[in-house]
Amino acid sequence: MSSKRKFISIKTTIPGPVAKELLKKKEKHVPKGPFNTMLTFAEKGDGALLTDVDGNTFIDLAGAIGSLNVGHCPPQVVNAIKNQAEHYIHTSFHVMMYESYIKLAETLNELTPGDYPKKTFFMNSGAEAVENAIKIARKFTGRKAILSFDRGFHGRTYMSMSLTSKVKPYKYEFGPFVPETYKLPYPYYYRSNKTEREVDNEILANISDFFLGEVPPEEVAAFILEPVQGEGGFVIPSTYFVQELKKICEQYGILLIADEVQTGFGRTGRYFAMEHFDVMPDLITMSKSIAAGFPISAVTGKSEIMDAAGIGEIGGTYGGSPLGCVAALEVIKMIKSEGLLERSTHIGKVLITHFKRLKEKYPFIGDVRGLGAMVAIELIKPGTNKIPAKEVTSTILKKVQNKGVILMGAGLYGNVIRVLSPLVITDEQLLEALDVIEEVVSEEFANIHEY
Repeated sequence: MSSKRKFISIKTTIPGPVAKELLKKKEKHVPKGPFNTMLTFAEKGDGALLTDVDGNTFIDLAGAIGSLNVGHCPPQVVNAIKNQAEHYIHTSFHVMMYESYIKLAETLNELTPGDYPKKTFFMNSGAEAVENAIKIARKFTGRKAILSFDRGFHGRTYMSMSLTSKVKPYKYEFGPFVPETYKLPYPYYYRSNKTEREVDNEILANISDFFLGEVPPEEVAAFILEPVQGEGGFVIPSTYFVQELKKICEQYGILLIADEVQTGFGRTGRYFAMEHFDVMPDLITMSKSIAAGFPISAVTGKSEIMDAAGIGEIGGTYGGSPLGCVAALEVIKMIKSEGLLERSTHIGKVLITHFKRLKEKYPFIGDVRGLGAMVAIELIKPGTNKIPAKEVTSTILKKVQNKGVILMGAGLYGNVIRVLSPLVITDEQLLEALDVIEEVVSEEFANIHEY
């Protein structure tokens, strides 16, 4: 470990003096509900670096919760937005159409998994994409029930929140929730004493029991799953499980919706995580890294399914804004031209190797897991039966952030540290950030008796 930092530059305490003044204004004018990972304010972003209003520069391993796979302010995206803004900012696709909307839909229809005709339409956020995917699934099937999974996160609007599986902070005292939504177990191999196949078969059998005891399959419109659970702690199912779930869907005419809001656009080493499982979903929801942080989301699916909604039944005033469309087209070009899928795989290997080495040294690291550059570590209390170490996790995150690395937690138990760095991060930047993490982990392990 080295104390010399080439990219990180921390000149003040966090928050610094300018940030402290802005925090006072925030507390006065903004409700306390929106959470903040970093108690400071951005001034400039560049690639995987973010500088705050006090001149402190951080290495960003959070990427706006996975929204910045191509990094902060990529010049080609910035130029595309500027050029579009000089022509027109917004016309509403429902009033006067524009070519970039059609071009992006065509591109995603070709890019998403599935060797069948597809159609795409656009909205503003991941939660809105989920809402509309559910609407389309219900319209197409004529059924009402929607099945999601334990630890899944699908958004904060009422339908998406109803599908989400974490009470605090997302659902507490916000009920009642949308009816005809149900949750089923999802594989979590680390927290089971059974083999991977035993876990899968038990959950698949549970689905059969659910059909017998709760809702018959003839009344189920869709399953919705994250191919890698994001907020749930980067929990990854087996290929066998996902393929068997797809078989169940095909057997009963149930649609399979892949929520790729966090996993999409190269995060896992493929454009979409479902490609790893060799499964073609009926509908895919997208957002986050689709447009380098510009608000836009999409639903792509089989043409006959997407056409189930009649004219005026889906859409929205700002859906598929011209600025978002041109930004997304440039993002896709960047992923191709800069080899970011391969880069994602490389980053993942570096992270897994580094974290596994730490796991051997520090027994409070219970598990290391990931797919591509979507990598996490799970912290436990040593000498216990995998009891989550939430307090240690919070302390490590805070110390790492104060030392100049932006990092976030996750997991149902709050004991997972996740990495969602921009895929344009350099090896030097990544290793410097990992050096900081190891430094803090080492310090906390020395204090483990306190927990």
